[in-house]
Amino acid sequence: MRLIVQLLSLLVRGTALMLGLVGFGLALTCLGGAWSDRLDAFTHAAPLWLLMGVGATILGGLFARGSERWVMIGLGGATIAACGVLMLPELVAAWRFKPATVTASDLKVIQFNIWHDNRTPEKSLEWIRAQDADVVILEEAGGYAMPVIKALRQDYPFASCDKAARCETWIFSRKKMLARGSVPTDKPYLAGAWATLADPKGPFTVAGVHYTWPIPAGPQQAQSRKLIQTLAPFGTQSTILTGDFNSTPWSFALKRQDKALGLRRWTRALPSWPAGKFSRVAAAPAPFLPIDHVYAGSEWHAVRVERGPVLGSDHRPMVVTLRRTVK
Repeated sequence: MRLIVQLLSLLVRGTALMLGLVGFGLALTCLGGAWSDRLDAFTHAAPLWLLMGVGATILGGLFARGSERWVMIGLGGATIAACGVLMLPELVAAWRFKPATVTASDLKVIQFNIWHDNRTPEKSLEWIRAQDADVVILEEAGGYAMPVIKALRQDYPFASCDKAARCETWIFSRKKMLARGSVPTDKPYLAGAWATLADPKGPFTVAGVHYTWPIPAGPQQAQSRKLIQTLAPFGTQSTILTGDFNSTPWSFALKRQDKALGLRRWTRALPSWPAGKFSRVAAAPAPFLPIDHVYAGSEWHAVRVERGPVLGSDHRPMVVTLRRTVK
């Protein structure tokens, strides 16, 4: 019996040391993302490295003794600190946001990667209709999600695309579209659409995009540069940008994009992926990566930021209600 206890203790302490070493190494690698796009790819999983640091600290503190304990606690603490450098600004920004009472003149926007493999498109459509949003932006709007697109074309008087089979990103609006278009098709390819909408306070442009994955490094950063160039003519005052950016807010890539766009990102530390059964063999009890984002120019202020339920997609939708501050 004593031998079994000793073996279990050794196993737990070994696990604590492994968590501390691996977590600390990966957290340091993340910090290198400030200079390297390849290293920056590791920052998206910062919540996992943070959990490793917490695990090393707890297990080391409870089961190790003497200098061994302090090594494990030190590694765990250093991992937590490195992840904090990456994640804390985002968490603080989320904490500071204070919702306000919604009024009839506010603009309700839905951002949703509806997923071409959507398992319950009828549920997605029912939820979207119940939101009664002014603007709905959908990505991966094909495949099994096509019935939703066809129904929304009947519900909304204006859409960014005429032929369903030719568009991956859709913008539906109750406000009249004065102009509309898509992101230029030259390389790097970026699935996206934009529409300039009429408004009593002046027209404004809404855009929706879908980025590629952050691995391998390079293509996603090129898409970001293309997006910034595409949106430049619309200015930074009234533009609204939404999308599945496949990029977390603690990555240096998204931090650079936030700065270069000149728009304010209102979705803060709000995980959207993975949702429900996101593959044939895997299901997620809860999302842990915030990769769906909503930006708005200086003329807008968010009064409510919410996350929608699981709706058959591998993403959960974002619902942001904006108030225009110009008179």
